Amino acid sequence: MVETTKWGGPVYTYNGKNVMGLAGFTNHIAVWFFKGVFLKDEAKVLVNANEGTTKGLRQWRFTTISEIDERLLLRYINEAIAIEEAGFTIAPAKKETIIPDFLQLRLEADATLRNAFDALAPYKQREFCEYIMEAKQEKTKHSRFDKIKILIIEGKGLNDNYRK
Repeated sequence: MVETTKWGGPVYTYNGKNVMGLAGFTNHIAVWFFKGVFLKDEAKVLVNANEGTTKGLRQWRFTTISEIDERLLLRYINEAIAIEEAGFTIAPAKKETIIPDFLQLRLEADATLRNAFDALAPYKQREFCEYIMEAKQEKTKHSRFDKIKILIIEGKGLNDNYRK
């Protein structure tokens, strides 16, 4: 493996792919396995640090140096390398676009706007929907809609100006 620094800490790669990393926290240190979800974890030591958000990453936490079983850790590291060699991948979850009622009514009332919206990439559609849904007040929804209507018709995304 090759040691590199990413996200402010050491990360170890194999054939250019992230395999594991180390991180220090207030009460523990952690060894991260980027595809830890595929590890057998026979010792039941791995945890998902961010349940519901993290798909593949798993960590093994240590609060004292005496907790580190070097042989067991090496087995986990070797298994993580084997998983990388085997080409295991984690498919990103498909995101569903939920069109808020406020926007849906306007799309139904304007065929040109509807066609332009349907022609947008799904991520651009989601940006517009989230932008409208985040507005708490009705007047804010109206002002936001006025802003995005032009962008939709022009086929532009809400955040296109910030993308490279």
